[in-house]
Amino acid sequence: MRVSRLSYRATLGATVLAVTVLVSGCSSNQWGFPYRVGVQQGNWITTDQVGLLTEGMTREQVRFALGSPTLTSVLHADRWDYPYFYRAPNGLVEERNFAVFFRNGLLVSWQGDEQPEVQPFQIAKETVEREKDEQAEFTLERERVQAATGQIESEPGIDFSTITDAPPSTDPGALPDEPDAVPQELM
Repeated sequence: MRVSRLSYRATLGATVLAVTVLVSGCSSNQWGFPYRVGVQQGNWITTDQVGLLTEGMTREQVRFALGSPTLTSVLHADRWDYPYFYRAPNGLVEERNFAVFFRNGLLVSWQGDEQPEVQPFQIAKETVEREKDEQAEFTLERERVQAATGQIESEPGIDFSTITDAPPSTDPGALPDEPDAVPQELM
């Protein structure tokens, strides 16, 4: 059986086109392809850790307060550097530097960029705790309403006890709780 040249070329062309589309799709930055992981390097230091520093501390005390330095130099033995670098998956870069200075083995000064209040794991923990607190408040409020009325309030904050079975007022100038005026019979 013989395959015509036209169908062979069409099949080959369609295959090449499909492979080209698939390969080029893997190299684009759309739709999260390829996945890029965040790169974190250095020491994450908080304001609480910096607050522990006082002049005259030993190297061991500083190491306990801030952690081991990322950079130490033989040429600058009395200086410890604590750089921090983070490149997010979206390409945003966060950099902070902090340095401590010693003289005769004792801390004399420190300088650097403003440090964050909390550690990254504390940020996530605070978010989870806040959501748990909100859920607990909602559950407590629902239990209070159920205990008072014997039924669950369908819309929190709306008082359905003022709703009556009376027909709505036909007088547009009447107050909401005022019934319609009884018409006088004509004789």
